Amino acid sequence: MNRRQEVLFAQLESYRSYILGVVSNLLEEEAEVIPSGFNNNIRWNLGHIYLDQYLWIQAVTKEKADVPEAFNSWFGYGSSPENFTSDTPSFEELKSLLEQQPTKIKELFGHRFDEEFPPVDMGMYTIEQALIRTVFHEGMHLQTILDIKKLLNQ
Repeated sequence: MNRRQEVLFAQLESYRSYILGVVSNLLEEEAEVIPSGFNNNIRWNLGHIYLDQYLWIQAVTKEKADVPEAFNSWFGYGSSPENFTSDTPSFEELKSLLEQQPTKIKELFGHRFDEEFPPVDMGMYTIEQALIRTVFHEGMHLQTILDIKKLLNQ
């Protein structure tokens, strides 16, 4: 792994740690609240962040992501907490999955960052490019989590 890729992983780990810090003091019940004007709750946002990184890697590599199929119905684009079942990972489970994800991605794909695939959305053709895109996406959901959290504290 080259220096540029090491920096990307350091950023992934740092941003993820920040998000986990933001939600660390929330109760499970608070993570379930959908404030007026919002479509989803904090639990959904965490599951969506987790799923998104794997979906983009899958989009680039065309290899099946190691995520249960039901994650798409629970946390995929256009889904909502209305799709949750008793099998949907809890808030605590999602925090654990998110904490482990950067290391897991590094182990599974770190040696393949420069591997080129046929281009996908926005011309991305490497895992590295897909992960850079997910950092932006994660930041958008971080802001949603912060907004919901602010409303919870009013």
